[in-house]
Amino acid sequence: MGWARTATALGAVVVAAVLLLSGGSGADPETPAGLPGMPPPFLGVAVLGDGGLTAAVDAYGDVVDLRAPGPAGRALIDNSAGRQAAGSVAGDTGIQVRVQVGREVLPMWRADSIRQRFVSGTNVLRTVATFGAARVVVRQAARGEALAMLVRGSGVTLRVNADIDCEQGRSYRALAVVCSAEQPASAMDRLLGQAAAADRRWLLRSRPLGPGAPGWSRRMYFRSLLVLRALTDRRTGAVAAGARDGWAYVWPRDASAAAIAYAAAGYRREAERVTQFLLGLGLKDAARFYGDGSPVPGRAAQGDAIGWVAAASRAAGLIGSARHAARILGGGGPVPWRDRADYWEGAPGDYLGNAIASGEVAIKHLYGAKLPVRLERDPADPKSGLDSAAAWAVRPFTRPRLYPAVRNTLSRLVAHRTPYGITPGEGWSGGEDPWSAPTAWTAWSLAALGERPDALRLMQALRRSATPAGDLPERVDAKTGIPRSTTPLAWSHAFAILALRELWP
Repeated sequence: MGWARTATALGAVVVAAVLLLSGGSGADPETPAGLPGMPPPFLGVAVLGDGGLTAAVDAYGDVVDLRAPGPAGRALIDNSAGRQAAGSVAGDTGIQVRVQVGREVLPMWRADSIRQRFVSGTNVLRTVATFGAARVVVRQAARGEALAMLVRGSGVTLRVNADIDCEQGRSYRALAVVCSAEQPASAMDRLLGQAAAADRRWLLRSRPLGPGAPGWSRRMYFRSLLVLRALTDRRTGAVAAGARDGWAYVWPRDASAAAIAYAAAGYRREAERVTQFLLGLGLKDAARFYGDGSPVPGRAAQGDAIGWVAAASRAAGLIGSARHAARILGGGGPVPWRDRADYWEGAPGDYLGNAIASGEVAIKHLYGAKLPVRLERDPADPKSGLDSAAAWAVRPFTRPRLYPAVRNTLSRLVAHRTPYGITPGEGWSGGEDPWSAPTAWTAWSLAALGERPDALRLMQALRRSATPAGDLPERVDAKTGIPRSTTPLAWSHAFAILALRELWP
């Protein structure tokens, strides 16, 4: 279903696609209003690329984030998440299409309607806008180090901002590969066609879903694989959590889930590359890392990192256990999980998710010989509430003695779901908006436990939370389903792949 608003007659329309690359200017600008029922401008909802130059595009066809080299590389567009949250992004941010309506030049977020989809089986994005009787079509793709953007409509003319400079570090002159006097439309058509063909060849390597998988599941499966393709550096294996300021880093947990998903889908080379990158990190040094492997300051290492990397290593056929991983990664004693932050990224503690990821010894530390009925985030604090990380005790960490408690925990969380999924847990203090990653990983484990109806209910919620193009936001508005944060999120798509493969092996 496309995003749209009621059409308004605007008379004759001339389209002028003006390409702007900037971070905005002026004191305390105000983010322009988007169309009713749609995300605001400058929040990326689609990602372009094949592991080289990586672009995020908003719901209106504007390129709002651009990174090189690779998805966790340097930002070439200054569009901070802080300004997005504060509603103070300047209206000239990014690479934009502008449309001349009579004497007025309008951005795409002033259109009468917008429809956005990926070309089937590809990371080539197609955005269609209407201005009165006129129709504007934007096609975009990133292939290797090139960004292709082709705009067609009534009286189309294109200009490239002369101040574009993407030559720092490595040469990114290919960014100027846009429809212009120097690069005619035929060149853009070729590049877009090449990008589409390469994506489809890559998808042919995937292990298909099993018999009986419905059409929607196959579409989600392929879209999720293509998201991982775009967010995985094809040279190094660094998996960025998302194409956005503050998320274009490598979290060991997120990247490990991507490696497990790659392996399950038949992409063994990709799984090995991602895992080798993770095994080269100083996992005890930080919670997240740059694309070159150096730690990002500001957040201490979290207690589940080594366990997740061990799970990825097993899936990729490299090493066997969390203890083995700890030895390889410079440890030697027990896996360091106690008194550390967990995936909620708050205060340190002895948390359920960290213990599950770290092994049976950690589980025994929390519970001793007495098996719990349900699984709280902090077993020492009953007010901490049930934690969706209980699902990890089924997949990817097999802790059979906890299965009865996991079943009870997940059943209660599913019973309190929203139409768009669940929050990370009952004690979650981040508001009522559902999060796609916990929704997907809970579906994965419920399917593995044989609770197929509940797993399918969560997958339907996940479908409702997806954008019209099929990308999964980190979280959505609990009432409207409109993206509220990073879109797409690699972690969510990794778990969607795994849940689908569990449901239709």
